[in-house]
Amino acid sequence: MKCLFNLTLGVLIVLIGTPLQAQSLNWNDSTILHKHVVTAALALDYGTSYGLGYQYKIAQKLPTFLQFTYNQPFGSTAFDDFKVQFGAQVELVEWKDLHLVLGIAGIARRYKNSAVQLFNFGSETHAIFGYYRPHWHLAGAIGFDKAIATHFRHSDSYREHIYAGVPDGWYEPATGGNFYYGLQGGYSFQRSDLILKIGKVLAQDFQTTPLLPYYLQLGYQLRL
Repeated sequence: MKCLFNLTLGVLIVLIGTPLQAQSLNWNDSTILHKHVVTAALALDYGTSYGLGYQYKIAQKLPTFLQFTYNQPFGSTAFDDFKVQFGAQVELVEWKDLHLVLGIAGIARRYKNSAVQLFNFGSETHAIFGYYRPHWHLAGAIGFDKAIATHFRHSDSYREHIYAGVPDGWYEPATGGNFYYGLQGGYSFQRSDLILKIGKVLAQDFQTTPLLPYYLQLGYQLRL
């Protein structure tokens, strides 16, 4: 039965992976002059989800943005299933129109189904390298979303029909994670950006595969 619990753990960690990838920017010098960026996005990966975000520029010489996002699946009650992310992105290298960007964020998320309710703390790191022009850009991205500590609260139905002795509480050490990689491109006009992202998701064990191992995201950004 303990093996069954561990299997359930692994599968559920995959389910609460990366509903929306990190916020994107056009890093061309002419488009990152604004201090405030508001984001809205729709995504398809494990299901359909939506998110809202805000970015604030804290440095110009070495362009750095603080970021906050809130994401949740369509059809779920507000604040039932969700992902909240707070972090930063910094442009480390700029050569002509080529830019290298690194990002890191802390994550809090909740996932609930008929078997268990999960509340998780984690982290996300990513690197983006691409070609950025004033009105468009194309880049490749790679990242890792890590579940560091997860709290389990199992349902009565799970205990009755599957495993009566399943433990509740915090599960440590780190309980799982997902790698993701893909392409992202965008079109910039006036103070707006349209962003499209597509890529693939892999579990950190390179064996567990999500039901839909690809992600697709369409976003809109307004620079203020």
